[in-house]
Amino acid sequence: MNKYTEDAVRSICESVRFDSSLSEPLPDMPFGKGAADCLGHFLALAQSFGFCTNHYDNYVGEVIFGDGEKEFAVLAHLDVVPAGGGWTKAPFGGTVENGRIYGRGTMDDKGPAIASLYALKALKDEGFVPSMKIKLIVGCNEECGWACIEHYNKVAHMPEIGFSPDANFPVIYAEKGILHIKADFPVDSGLFASLSGGERVNMVCDRCEALPLSPIDEEKARALGLRVEDGKLVSIGKSAHGSTPEEGVNAILPVLAYFEDSADIRRIIDCLFRDVYGLKKMQDETGNLTLSPDVISYEKGVLSVLCDIRFPSTHKKEEVTALLSRFGVPVTEINYQAPLFNDKNGPLVSTLCEVYRKFSGKDEAPIAIGGGTYARALRCGAAFGPEIEGEEVTIHQANEYITIDRVSLMLDVYTEALRRLTK
Repeated sequence: MNKYTEDAVRSICESVRFDSSLSEPLPDMPFGKGAADCLGHFLALAQSFGFCTNHYDNYVGEVIFGDGEKEFAVLAHLDVVPAGGGWTKAPFGGTVENGRIYGRGTMDDKGPAIASLYALKALKDEGFVPSMKIKLIVGCNEECGWACIEHYNKVAHMPEIGFSPDANFPVIYAEKGILHIKADFPVDSGLFASLSGGERVNMVCDRCEALPLSPIDEEKARALGLRVEDGKLVSIGKSAHGSTPEEGVNAILPVLAYFEDSADIRRIIDCLFRDVYGLKKMQDETGNLTLSPDVISYEKGVLSVLCDIRFPSTHKKEEVTALLSRFGVPVTEINYQAPLFNDKNGPLVSTLCEVYRKFSGKDEAPIAIGGGTYARALRCGAAFGPEIEGEEVTIHQANEYITIDRVSLMLDVYTEALRRLTK
């Protein structure tokens, strides 16, 4: 067990107790009070270790170690997705039970951010002097648009090389392109008075409900797994990260299926769930395109659906939008992040692989993911931990947790990686 583990666990628990999900902006708090307070806590902790810090208007902050001319970045984030339903632990409690820390952000990404800070402390305490200026940059809007990174690039200098502790071990060499869209489908106004579901475009919808204008066919509803509550059809699914929709159960489809006698609804199902235009057939070595319809709402004869699309790293956005145009309905781009593609054998990726192998005993190849990390904000960036293939995935899900053993591993791995890459 790393000698800093106990202190890091305590600090993670403290950080988790801030609900730093996006909320209404306040004066000088662009993402709400919770995110601002969480950033303040992180930078105060860094200052208590003797580090210089910079606070950039509650968008983003940084911790500085070293003063070399060249710079190296560790990019993490302190904002989280909303808690959502289904929790048996307090989502912002920072509860420690049976070797696990429970709470929203423990894995994504407060746990790794805190571990990275303690890795810098470990190097400082041992007297290590980096040849580069290390910047531990912590944003507050990674989950909802990256306005924090946009602001940082205006007020500070982004290093060209570094890693983000916000994905998987051994190391991520490629990330799919991210495209969030809104598709507006006209529908028969006589079907329902309301239909809604989902919280965020990058979270698989875990609850959807509709108020039909016709009497409910309870037998049909039961066959589709729907509940009837207060005259409404209710579908309960399982949330997951929008980049891995196959790990969740989308609650939107059963509700739409109830109304599938309507040609308008069949078109929506065909476009978004049955892939009649072949979007999901787009693929390369980084995988297939995924499309996750995560938020749905109805107003005045239009069903609007927010979709999370992750497309293979060697393809272009224009290839995706060309297929989307075949839906024949208005499609609006909400957010776009270009793909990341690195040399598997380059010094950054190979060094990170070697360090992970040293402490895990696992000889694994670099991998590609559908998730989008801050690594793509760098000219040469890679994502590095904390998830491990084959273990339970809890990010963006109820009862998110990180094990204390994983915290200890991160401390070892991040300390050694920073030592090797900045010596």
